[in-house]
Amino acid sequence: QVQLVESGGGLVQSGGSLRLSCAASGRSFSTYAMGWFRQAPGKEREFVASINWSGGSTDYADSVKGRFTMSRDNAKNTVYLQMNSLKPEDTAVYYCAGRRTPSISRSSYNVKNYDYWGQGAQVTVSS
Repeated sequence: QVQLVESGGGLVQSGGSLRLSCAASGRSFSTYAMGWFRQAPGKEREFVASINWSGGSTDYADSVKGRFTMSRDNAKNTVYLQMNSLKPEDTAVYYCAGRRTPSISRSSYNVKNYDYWGQGAQVTVSS
């Protein structure tokens, strides 16, 4: 069993930056692909980014490409989401998720393909 705990959310002005962290428990973390999703009020949860087991491969939603960077530190059992040039439309609850598979693919875009979820972190971007 893996538990995920997000931190680093908050309120920031448009154009600012935030870094989210997701700390994982469990020995198998380093073998799992990980993802970040977000959910705005009244909307479905949507894919933001994914990373493979080693951190050598990443993928991003078009809406965040070039602004967000996902990384991981397997020694610390932690994944990160560096968010730059934030926009009001980035406002959402951000969720960390883990999959019992080492690689990423288009299947990483689907919330149903993840086995573990964090509780979420609120990110609010003011205009």
